[in-house]
Amino acid sequence: MNTGVCSGDIMILAGNSHPTLAQLIAEKLDRKLVEAQIGKFANRETQLEIMHSLRDRDVYILQTGGNMDVNNSIMELLVMAYACKTSSARNIIGVIPYLPYSKQSKMRKRGCIVSKLLAKMMCKAGLTHIITMDLHQKEIQGFFDCPVDNLRASPFLLNYIREQIPDYRNAVIVAKDPASCKRATSYAERLRLGIAVIHGEAKTPDDEDDVDADDGRTSPPPEPPARHQGRLHSSVSMSGEVDPSRIMTAGVTGVPMQAAKEKPPISVVGDVGGRIAIMVDDMIDDVRSFVAAAEMLKERGAYKIYVLATHGLLSADAPRLIEESAIDEVVVTNTVPHDVQKIHCHKIKTVDVSILLAEAIRRLHNKESLSYLFRNITTED
Repeated sequence: MNTGVCSGDIMILAGNSHPTLAQLIAEKLDRKLVEAQIGKFANRETQLEIMHSLRDRDVYILQTGGNMDVNNSIMELLVMAYACKTSSARNIIGVIPYLPYSKQSKMRKRGCIVSKLLAKMMCKAGLTHIITMDLHQKEIQGFFDCPVDNLRASPFLLNYIREQIPDYRNAVIVAKDPASCKRATSYAERLRLGIAVIHGEAKTPDDEDDVDADDGRTSPPPEPPARHQGRLHSSVSMSGEVDPSRIMTAGVTGVPMQAAKEKPPISVVGDVGGRIAIMVDDMIDDVRSFVAAAEMLKERGAYKIYVLATHGLLSADAPRLIEESAIDEVVVTNTVPHDVQKIHCHKIKTVDVSILLAEAIRRLHNKESLSYLFRNITTED
């Protein structure tokens, strides 16, 4: 992939979330990062001072959201974007390899769609374009009032499988749950491998029934009149109106209640005996589901187990759980920093994707098409 020098007036501004990745991207573009001081006041308010003029320049702000201080990273991004806007920058492009709050992209119970709120805040702060990678839900692109380029890390992970996993031809791609089947199928088709699916799991607190207060929400509705129950009777009346007696209730008196879901015992659909099992996903944060899946695969005869994901958030005690599990190797990209986690777990490996982000910046700045970066890539990747 060619990452030639960007032409014209381009400025690269980096936050504190992932300085290593920012430096790698700047080196591949043969540019220096804009000198800026990003700190905090005594009361923890974010403070920013940019040391160069940004008037009529294209500014690329490099900031990711995967570290443990994600809210601070978001505030830094908003402050940097607004500072560029008030400094008369021509275009302000946010390069956000991992978009924070992307897991909260659907309405659940009485919460809210937080990723929609974050998208509005970013656009209001002044961002005119977004470059990100492997959104948790592709529909998040519609939340933004500016263009969004959602890059894919699958070519890097596929290349890792081909070059770094010995005897990968004896592997099977595993979806750790039915929701991951599309991604696993995409990987399997490109590698010409088989697929297996792990179905069922232990019940989690999120699966418990919602307990509402006794304020009338659970009170049953009144029963319908008797004439609406029973068998279908007469047809249309002489005046052309439908006879109410033709409406049936199918034996239901009141609002029908939906049966609660009961997840079956965890099982593996597909043959993994004597094979290398490779689980793929877009992110790995809470690793308990991966650990449970690895134990099941080990019981079914898989002799080596890999986990590949784009974003290695690896929160809480994830390194310890991985180290003690049946997982042989966890492969993630450097979209988020995880140096501390690698110190505590030697099974974590990193794939560098800075060249893809640098090429996207170069093409966007030189007004070239980005379709080259999406060759043979589908929404399932």
